[in-house]
Amino acid sequence: MRVSILAITAATLLATPVLAQTAPRFATVPAAAAMSETLTDLDVYNGAGEKVGEIEDVVINGKDVVGYVLSVGGFLGMGERYVVVSPDSVAVTYTASDKKWHAKMDATKDQVKAAPEYKYDAKHKS
Repeated sequence: MRVSILAITAATLLATPVLAQTAPRFATVPAAAAMSETLTDLDVYNGAGEKVGEIEDVVINGKDVVGYVLSVGGFLGMGERYVVVSPDSVAVTYTASDKKWHAKMDATKDQVKAAPEYKYDAKHKS
């Protein structure tokens, strides 16, 4: 009896159609798009030309970019802290004449330094 049940179960599983695989969806990279590698370590300046931070990381939730982690304050890696800003608040552009990426945001150094601190947890920092 046990052999019959196993045989019927195996036959049923083998007869079940394999789920069809969907074809991957491919995309094109827009000319104005920036790669995450380009963004990391990019200095962020305000309208007055002051450096207000440096992009350390890009925060992705599912399919959406939800923030940039900026390092602010500190000197030579001492006393630096992290804050997360909305990607809408940072304009990232490429200037063909100097072949460089630029990041600009409308905030003072003090405003960025006063933002809530973000601390990486083990899951998010390698």
